[in-house]
Amino acid sequence: MLNRRSFIRNSALTAGVISLLKSNAIASLLGDQGLKDYFKDDFSVGTAIGTRTLFRNDTEMLDLIAREFNAITTENALKWGPVHPNEKKWNFDVPDKFIEFAQKHKMYTQGHVLVWHSQVPRDLFVAENGTQISKDALLKRMENHISKLVNRYKGKIHSWDVINESITPEDGYRKSKWFEIIGPEFMERAFHLAHETDPDCHLLYNDYSMDNQKRRDFVVELVNKYKKKGVPIHGVGLQGHLNLDTPDLKEWEKSIEAIAATGMRVHITELDVDVLPYDWGRTSEVSTNIEYAKTLNPYVDGLPQNIQDKFTKRYEEIFKLFLKHRDKIDRVTFWGTSDDGSWKNNFPVRGRTNYPLLFDREHKRKDAYFAVKNLKQ
Repeated sequence: MLNRRSFIRNSALTAGVISLLKSNAIASLLGDQGLKDYFKDDFSVGTAIGTRTLFRNDTEMLDLIAREFNAITTENALKWGPVHPNEKKWNFDVPDKFIEFAQKHKMYTQGHVLVWHSQVPRDLFVAENGTQISKDALLKRMENHISKLVNRYKGKIHSWDVINESITPEDGYRKSKWFEIIGPEFMERAFHLAHETDPDCHLLYNDYSMDNQKRRDFVVELVNKYKKKGVPIHGVGLQGHLNLDTPDLKEWEKSIEAIAATGMRVHITELDVDVLPYDWGRTSEVSTNIEYAKTLNPYVDGLPQNIQDKFTKRYEEIFKLFLKHRDKIDRVTFWGTSDDGSWKNNFPVRGRTNYPLLFDREHKRKDAYFAVKNLKQ
């Protein structure tokens, strides 16, 4: 006779086997169909692809990406620091692999990013004599960087995040070194340089927390000013770093509508849903670094069912919004593919176990995946 503990253990094992068989059966039925197929009449569906995946030729992950997505973004490989660590050195190995993979699978390619205040070489804003670089010299560095990078992948990268995160709700223009040394015209010049180098490329401004009314209003004002001045901007990227409860999707919807009303195309550029608790205020500012505490990492052994259900519902609501505005949205890109590779495991607290994406740590589709997929049935 089984004792109670053995019965529970065996029951749990049986339930696990049934769940696995069910998942495998569903996956078998889906075959080679992926998110790109379900939303093919609505918008492109993409993912950010990491340096490690490309450099190590991770065939399992690459096959998953090819099955599910028709757009890819470089997570880090085209940021200034990794690709151009000093004036004389360029690292093209990983970006070239990115392009090779995209062309093999006929994918839309997003370059990320030409000008940003973060992840740049330490000496970018420093002259040879060790003092702060002059405006003219920094403009020359920016010109050389954009011209060489855009030209190398001309006709192969379909769109670029030209400027990233250069606006704050409090100050308008972010008081970065770019702004301090050159002034706000550095943004206009970057768009002109990218367009002059590749006139057919789709050029974006990209930022986070676009549910914030002040940031939204500033971006809309900026875009309208650029249009009057002939600055070649074609779209705005709304980073989608969301939580289970925030932001209010109604505020996000207002941004989609306001940006589209300027004539810009909308791109959802960095979608994920953070399930972990936070007590520092919601932010995607990469310089944020919060001290680790066990209370901020409660799901090391897996998500409780009620949190999984909430996560599934959240993604369903998000994609309902996207489908409602499919006429305005060109692309929806996740910031990563599976939970094990997500930046949210280490931001803004290193060493946590997060579950922000539609594929789990074993690269299996989650319930949220099927909830999103079923919106198209």
